[in-house]
Amino acid sequence: MGTRGREIVGKNAERTIELLNKAFSDEWLAYYQYWIGSKIVAGPMKDAAIAELMQHAADELRHADMLALRIIQLGGTPVTTPKRWFELANCGYAEPADPFISKILEQNIAGEQCAISTYHAIIEEVGIKDPVTYNLVSQILTDEVEHEEDLQALLEDLGFMLKGRV
Repeated sequence: MGTRGREIVGKNAERTIELLNKAFSDEWLAYYQYWIGSKIVAGPMKDAAIAELMQHAADELRHADMLALRIIQLGGTPVTTPKRWFELANCGYAEPADPFISKILEQNIAGEQCAISTYHAIIEEVGIKDPVTYNLVSQILTDEVEHEEDLQALLEDLGFMLKGRV
């Protein structure tokens, strides 16, 4: 990281790296949860769910990349082993043991709600002391809010369909 860029973050760099590595771990687990869910999902509206899950998986992978680059800019190292993802993650991983579409959607909605809380907390802690991280996390938070809305809409549509109201 450049000298002036490091000065802006100052003594908070290590704490910011810690927060970002936890979020980085979440993003990798979210990526896999979406990806594997898209492969095993079953039930009505399966094709719509697959498309949504794959798009969200791609977004989570992009978020992991964004976080990794910021961690490196701050002089840190992104988490290098999947085992550490499980140890550091805020939101964890919900194994999709039941492939029925409503269960997959509910698990991913819960994951997005946790991600929203996580990124909001990072914004609260980092604030404008580090505008680069603030903006990065704000961008990711915007995506996570959109993901929650997309999944809830799909679950609502499924509910109407199952009640014969479509």
